[in-house]
Amino acid sequence: MTARGFILAAPRSGSGKTTVTLGLLTALARRGLRVRGVKSGPDYIDPAFHAAACGAPGLNLDSFAMAPELVRALAGEAAQEADLVIIEASMGLFDGIMGEPGRTGAAADLAAALGLPVVLVLDISGQSQSAAAVVRGFATHDPQVRIAGVILNKVASERHRLQASEAIAALGMTVFGALPRDAAMSLPERHLGLVQAQEHAGLAAHLDRLGDLAAAHLDLDALAGLGASIPAGDGAGVPVPPPGQRIALARDVAFSFAYEHLVAGWRRAGAQIIPFSPLADEAPDEACDACWLPGGYPELHAGRLAGATHFLEGVRRFAVTRPVHGECGGYMVLGETLEDAQGVVHPMLGLLGHGTSFARRQLNLGYRRVVMREAGILGPLGTRLRGHEFHYATVTQRGEDTPLVDLGDGQGKSLGPAGSRRGQVSGTFFHVIAME
Repeated sequence: MTARGFILAAPRSGSGKTTVTLGLLTALARRGLRVRGVKSGPDYIDPAFHAAACGAPGLNLDSFAMAPELVRALAGEAAQEADLVIIEASMGLFDGIMGEPGRTGAAADLAAALGLPVVLVLDISGQSQSAAAVVRGFATHDPQVRIAGVILNKVASERHRLQASEAIAALGMTVFGALPRDAAMSLPERHLGLVQAQEHAGLAAHLDRLGDLAAAHLDLDALAGLGASIPAGDGAGVPVPPPGQRIALARDVAFSFAYEHLVAGWRRAGAQIIPFSPLADEAPDEACDACWLPGGYPELHAGRLAGATHFLEGVRRFAVTRPVHGECGGYMVLGETLEDAQGVVHPMLGLLGHGTSFARRQLNLGYRRVVMREAGILGPLGTRLRGHEFHYATVTQRGEDTPLVDLGDGQGKSLGPAGSRRGQVSGTFFHVIAME
């Protein structure tokens, strides 16, 4: 037996998808259902909240970066250990990049490929009956995507709820409930999205409040029975081969952006993951044969990292004989210096020659394709990978290291050489999701 699943989406960002998802996961888990939260698209933060709400590991499914067979395999694997899978969309339901049909990154691709119904979260602040026109448009936009019903959000009054819900019900569309306007439902944010789950001191109490709201205002029985069966996969495979058999993985609030499907894939391939905390001044385990510094928020902890001598010396010693790779924040820490938001320049590992700044901010955001310029930790010469960039840091000095990859945007347009490599040390702002 495998789980049923549905997609929780919205017309746009900021509609309340995450808070509604967390409320549903919490409320349904209280009922004894095995629920699993999944995030559509590239996102490290929301899956950690999903995991906190339902007690199961977070997961991402990405129709652009993952081949269709990998999407099906990962979805099937998630469904084997759950009764209900709720996939939270990113941005609007149909928002993705122009290009290959079914590989746009939009949650609508997942709905079509997996045959899953969609529940729309509608922020109806500033409108009432007009919400029905929005629902009609979404319901008829793509015949491969079935809108099963809606959840109204930010409802101001009973009269407001009735006006919107009756207009939508007249379309033959189910209204699964309506959540009141409540600023206390929101989670704190910072420059890359929500403040991380592990940093939220009152998270358990906040999830309880969201679960209470969902139980009071949503038709949990109908939502629990909604969804199409997700077929079991033949095994999820390995999205990217492991960089070693024993991998030292930096993991704390400064280095938390490691995709669950990637790490799980390494384990499936027989690799052992040995976590360590740079913020606790821990060094990579000497018994490991590769070190991976994922992204995160090193710019918020640059002073502590600069003073973490055991960590710094341990990574430098490790890099003499074994490969070390840094993604995004990890790449910043591998460089000579990191300038924080206050303009203070902190010395970093110095294993690569670049310097970065968070004070001179510039948004870099989007899907990426890369090709390895030579053999390295991410694969042999010519290896093609898909992933994304999302950072505000800028490179203040390029250094003299060899570029690591040829970088392209999601549609394949060349963005030139990127990243750095010196001996067995490499890094790039690119976050890998899967091989082409």
